Amino acid sequence: MATSDRRTATLALAHALSAAERGLPVIPLSRTKLPALRSPHRGSSEPVLCRGECGMPGHGVHDATTDPAAVRALFGAAPWATGYGIACGRPPHHLIGIDLDTKWDTDATTALRHLALQHLFTIPDTVVVLTPSGGRHIWLTGPPETVVPNSVSRLAPGIDIRGTGGYLVGPGSLTTHGIYRTAPGTGHLAPAPCPSALLRLLAPPARPHTPTTRPTDHPGRGHGLVQFVLTAQEGQRNTRLFWAACRAYGNGMGASLADALTEAAVQAGLTEREARATIASAARLCTAS
Repeated sequence: MATSDRRTATLALAHALSAAERGLPVIPLSRTKLPALRSPHRGSSEPVLCRGECGMPGHGVHDATTDPAAVRALFGAAPWATGYGIACGRPPHHLIGIDLDTKWDTDATTALRHLALQHLFTIPDTVVVLTPSGGRHIWLTGPPETVVPNSVSRLAPGIDIRGTGGYLVGPGSLTTHGIYRTAPGTGHLAPAPCPSALLRLLAPPARPHTPTTRPTDHPGRGHGLVQFVLTAQEGQRNTRLFWAACRAYGNGMGASLADALTEAAVQAGLTEREARATIASAARLCTAS
């Protein structure tokens, strides 16, 4: 390993350990912002339902830990890591990330300001992380009993939410586009509680529905398909999603699994638009008579 690579890896570990000391569960990331450790179940012909129960690393955000020895072990297994991810929705902070993107025509910061005026909330002083592309990550905390789902541009174009099952790139991480840095004047702050009005927007009540059971419905298999997509690594995300969607539609549960498969694909690294396009293609092909 070159000297510069060793220095980058050492800095990444140091930043991750510092975050872990603050109660933030971390995992090593590669320059692509994806988990640095590949799944130990890659290559399996069938979905593997494992969130780390096998005892091996490589389960993405499920590997996240605050234990210094475990953090060192994860980075030791991924010496190519150049950054770290911080798991959201995990105790003690139950972190919520408001990702204000710059890749949309709409100004995400202005959109958030309009939401604040409309719903009467104010973003408190809290940790803000500046992304290499010019975006911002606003760190907030939620109550333990509230599950905030991940979403892409659901609140407004350019505003993504990182909640339970998601992660934020930690400050000090080096990616292909540059370094994530704490905004001046916010590094000493603790993540502030999410305003209740904003929390209601982030975690809306579940939509009422009438459960139905058909001979072709297999809840366990549906969970397995979602997990199969969730653990996809770079280069296999579309392929896994298409395969899982075909299986779902072939078994008569495609419509009921479409949203869950989309969320899993977004967490794995696809955009919502890419995920829904792939699922639509699978629906057309796999339901054709």
